[in-house]
Amino acid sequence: MPTRRSGCGRRIRAMAPGGPFDLLQTVGILMRGNGDPSFAARQDGVWMAFTTPDGPATLRLTAAGTGQDTRVDAQAWGPGTGSAIASVPALLGSGDDWSGFDDAAFHATLPRMVREARRRNLTVRLPTTGRVVDSLVPTILEQKVTTIEARRGYRYLMYRYGTAAPSAGRLPTSGPSGLLVAPTAAQWLAIPSWEWHKAGVGPQRSATVMRALRSAVALERLASLSAVEAGAKMQTIPGIGIWTAAEVVQRTHGCPDSIAVGDYHLASYVGYALTGRKTDDAGMIALLEPWRGHRQRVVRMLGLSGFRKPTFGPRMTIQDHRGH
Repeated sequence: MPTRRSGCGRRIRAMAPGGPFDLLQTVGILMRGNGDPSFAARQDGVWMAFTTPDGPATLRLTAAGTGQDTRVDAQAWGPGTGSAIASVPALLGSGDDWSGFDDAAFHATLPRMVREARRRNLTVRLPTTGRVVDSLVPTILEQKVTTIEARRGYRYLMYRYGTAAPSAGRLPTSGPSGLLVAPTAAQWLAIPSWEWHKAGVGPQRSATVMRALRSAVALERLASLSAVEAGAKMQTIPGIGIWTAAEVVQRTHGCPDSIAVGDYHLASYVGYALTGRKTDDAGMIALLEPWRGHRQRVVRMLGLSGFRKPTFGPRMTIQDHRGH
């Protein structure tokens, strides 16, 4: 996986993921919707901007080839170039080992729906970012509200308090216009209460963000722990429960087992998919227990199977208190 310097302060690394690979399917889970200002999926690659220990960076990933011959080129710009490039293997799921899941004996225990989804989606990998604050803040914003509300609020705050991503310059290509780096912990903490209100973020969620980010340095250290330990320590912060911790470690640690207990839809979805009946969190945990260690993989495959649960009655109402 060679790395070399080129013009405009870039570094380029050509990587062979070592098996079937789909770039967008792998890193797409990190995007907070198609309108995420820190991501851009274009014909010339997947662009993302984030803060590293060395400063902000813009990263561009491009995939070429198919199947076993897939190669990913990574290019980065900005003060955090070195850290961004070093993070690429984990970001592409280099540590995500599906061999236990694909073992014939284990595979035979899986529901047919899951086996078929895996057969069609051998390119799926679970990415690891190692960036706890970047995952935690938007996850807290998603607590107890609809996805539409949460992402609208996140975009508002990003556009108000995010910073322009380091420029890719003119050669070989200019980066997406409007690409932003999420606020640092210090910048999140400086956001006044009325701006959270304008973003549609209630005082309970904004207070949780503030409370958590006062320990930002300790939070970032959680990336060096196991997903189980990191999730447990995260939950010692008031306002952060099992759902939030699971959603975070799925992204920061590429955790193959964490499931979002307390999710508004997930338990019902899993119940209908596996038994044809609605269930609650306890029922979902019991249903997934035979596949402990791979429960997130099972849930991911259910989502990729195309299954849709029955819908009854009105959807959850979107609340908007910004004008109050």
